[in-house]
Amino acid sequence: QVQLVESGGGLVQPGGSLRLSCAASGFSVDHYAIAWFRQAPGKEREGVSCISSSDGSTFYADSAKGRFTISRDMAKNTVYLQMSSLQPEDTAIYYCAAQARELCVLVPLAEHWGQGTQVTVSS
Repeated sequence: QVQLVESGGGLVQPGGSLRLSCAASGFSVDHYAIAWFRQAPGKEREGVSCISSSDGSTFYADSAKGRFTISRDMAKNTVYLQMSSLQPEDTAIYYCAAQARELCVLVPLAEHWGQGTQVTVSS
C-alpha cells in the first residue's frame, strides 16, 4: 500500500527554520517524482518544490528559491524540505505528493498525497 507521511511542521518565529520530512512506503522515492505543495486558508494549493525521479533534478517556486532546499534519502525512503528564513506568508499546511512521472511538476497533480503537516510562522 502506497503511503506518504509528512512530519516536522510546527510553530516557528519569523526568520526561523524547519525541516519537513515525507516518509514513503509501498514504493521507492526514486521511482516517483516527489513534490511539496502548500495550502494556506482561503487560498489554492500551490507547488513549492519538487525532485524528479530519474536524475534527482530539483525545482523551486519563486517564493522558495534561495530559502528552501529539497532532498531525498533513498536509504530512508524519505524526501525532505529544509526551510529557512521563514516568514508569516509561509504559513500553510504542507503536503508531499508522489507523481508517476520522471520529471516533476509544480502543479497539484499527483497519484498519491500525504495528510499534510501544519507550518505556522508567527512571533
